[in-house]
Amino acid sequence: MFIEIDDKSGFCYGVIRAIRTAEEMLDAGELFSLGEIVHNDRELERLRKKGLQVLSYDALAVLHNKKVLIRAHGEPPETYRTAHARQLTVIDCTCPVVLKLQQRIKACYADLRAQHGQLIIFGKRGHAEVNGLIGQVEGDALVIENEAQLDAVDFSRPVRLFSQTTKSPCEFRALCAAVEARMYPGVSFEAFNTICGQVTGRRPQLEAFAARHDVILFVSGRKSSNGKVLFAACRAANTRSYMIEDAGEIQSAWFAACRSVGICGATSTPKWLMEKIAEELRENIDVRQ
Repeated sequence: MFIEIDDKSGFCYGVIRAIRTAEEMLDAGELFSLGEIVHNDRELERLRKKGLQVLSYDALAVLHNKKVLIRAHGEPPETYRTAHARQLTVIDCTCPVVLKLQQRIKACYADLRAQHGQLIIFGKRGHAEVNGLIGQVEGDALVIENEAQLDAVDFSRPVRLFSQTTKSPCEFRALCAAVEARMYPGVSFEAFNTICGQVTGRRPQLEAFAARHDVILFVSGRKSSNGKVLFAACRAANTRSYMIEDAGEIQSAWFAACRSVGICGATSTPKWLMEKIAEELRENIDVRQ
């Protein structure tokens, strides 16, 4: 059985930047991360062993004179105000793609408000990135997770639609079409595809990777929004695709009549974890490289 690790899978630029910064800061002393720096429990465990302390929002409100890392997902302005009031040193690792989206939403809202329009964000309610986005407009935005929730929109008023950076491009296009079909005649609607290019680019590459193997092991934390999108792409191309968090979840029955296994993952999946899974698979199943 042949095993291949997808060389395009693994951390995106924003996550690499945040983790490298965290490791550098930890070498110099104590560091807190506001929320989980990455949606992968195995990587979080590795960083905790290095001394990284994950901080809740309630804990932030009482922390004083410490170093706090803002993860790639970004934060609303209120978080920075709280940090300033508590005399905290902020290590801002907001992904540049997310930061640009925050700025675009804020600028668009200023114009839209004058038109009595509505700002819509296609994203997951409660997700850290989405919380940071709606914070740019003091919560005055509708978060829509799917087409079924569009009844909350007033289609007689102007609409501007943005997307969380890790959403599915196909789902975004479908939502845009659904909104456009329901807009009142003459009322303006604009949609801005703000999905990260790394997410968009990985989907077709992963589909091709999944299609050329008998079995796919997709390594991802189950809390990762990006992981869910990319795993769905793998399953669409290969029904024998399985999402796992570590090697302990692998079932031998998956490999019946299997000649090749592809190992891939989300933008929040560390390369070392995919390599470890490949190594354990080779040790427990008769394979050749």
